[in-house]
Amino acid sequence: MDIYLIVEAFSVLLNLAFLALLIKRSKWCWPFGIIGSSLGVFLFIAPGAEVKLYSEAILYSYYIWIGVYGWYKWEEEKDDVKIVGWSLKQNAIAFAVGLVSFPVLGYLMDTYFDSNSPYLDALTTSFSFIASYMQARRVLTSWHFWVVINAVSIYLYLNRGLNLYSGLMVVYFVFSLYGLQQWRKSAVKP
Repeated sequence: MDIYLIVEAFSVLLNLAFLALLIKRSKWCWPFGIIGSSLGVFLFIAPGAEVKLYSEAILYSYYIWIGVYGWYKWEEEKDDVKIVGWSLKQNAIAFAVGLVSFPVLGYLMDTYFDSNSPYLDALTTSFSFIASYMQARRVLTSWHFWVVINAVSIYLYLNRGLNLYSGLMVVYFVFSLYGLQQWRKSAVKP
């Protein structure tokens, strides 16, 4: 069996565990996300895999660090992880940062690296940075970002032959809708 397929399969399983625990607001989601993301970094840049999604490798490296941050922030809250709402202005700023940053990252990946799908890769990466930060801060609207990011990522991963990751994004898409609903029930208004 292909080593890259095995790595992809383990990463998918760990990331599914992350998502299930995240929706339940369990701090134990973060270790699963950290390990699953570490495997993803390897897969995206491994020379033999020919995936060459460098922005995704940067993103998954960030997921490792945001996992440590999320663990720390949620540990402070103990078992009472409160979901918060952001104002329209805060959400607009987050969206604007994504709109400004993705073309810059896409240009860099297109110009200086042999990246596959540099602008689409940069789009999902830029907005995932923002959504991940929001999620670590327990912001309800992070799920809105994830619904769109996961839908676009289905195509991105299929395009690179990462069928298991693409399937993971289908699951993420569905569970992003479910996570939004679950977090909305306990959100604290801004």
